[in-house]
Amino acid sequence: MGLEQARFNMIEQQIRPWDVLDQDILDMLLEVPRERFVDDAHKGLAYADTAITLGHDQVMMHPKIEARMLQALQPHHTDKVLEIGTGSGYVTALLARLAHHVQSVDIYADFTAQAQKRLHALAIDNVTLETGDAAQGWGENQLFDIIAITGSLPVLPEVFKQRLNRGGRLFVILGTSPVMEAVLLRRVGNSGWSREALFETDLPPLLNASTPSTFIF
Repeated sequence: MGLEQARFNMIEQQIRPWDVLDQDILDMLLEVPRERFVDDAHKGLAYADTAITLGHDQVMMHPKIEARMLQALQPHHTDKVLEIGTGSGYVTALLARLAHHVQSVDIYADFTAQAQKRLHALAIDNVTLETGDAAQGWGENQLFDIIAITGSLPVLPEVFKQRLNRGGRLFVILGTSPVMEAVLLRRVGNSGWSREALFETDLPPLLNASTPSTFIF
C-alpha cells in the first residue's frame, strides 16, 4: 500500500469514526506527511492506529487522539500556541499549519534538534523550538491563545491556566495509568475556566510532572 493511500485510510478508518469532522483539520492531515516525522525503523507504522515509540520512554500519540485534540482546540490563523512536549515534531507541524505561531518546548535536546530538521525540510518556519523542563510551566509573563500538552500530567499546575488569554483553550491528558482523561479547558474570564471531558486514554507522563498530594491518617 502506498503512503498516500495509507494516509487516506487513516482518516477514513481511524479519525472520522472518532467524530473528527472538521474539514480544515481533515484536509491538513492529508497534506502533512506523518511518515516524515517517524524514524526509519517505524515508517511502516506511520499511519497505524498505534502509539509509536520515540525513545526516552516517550511515544507519538495515536493519530485519532492528535486529530481530536486539534478539533477541540480549534486553532485559528491568528492564534499564538504553546506546545509542551515537542516529541517527533508532527503535532508541532499540524499546529503551525493552522495557527499563527507555535512555541514548542521539550526536555530532550535530541527531540528538539530532530524536530527542527524535520520542520525545516517541510518549510514550516512559524515555529520556535526550545529545550527545557516545562512540566511546571513555561513562557514567564507570556499569554497564549492555545496550550497543547502532549504528555500526561497527574495534576495540572495552576500556572498553565494563568498562561491562557481570555477565550484561550488548553488541552491536557490528566490522571494516572491505566485510565486517564483528555480535558479541554477554556478561559472564560480573568478568574473563570470551563472544563470539558473529551475521552479516556493512556499516555506516558511528562518528566518531572507534579504528583497529587497524599494524606496519611
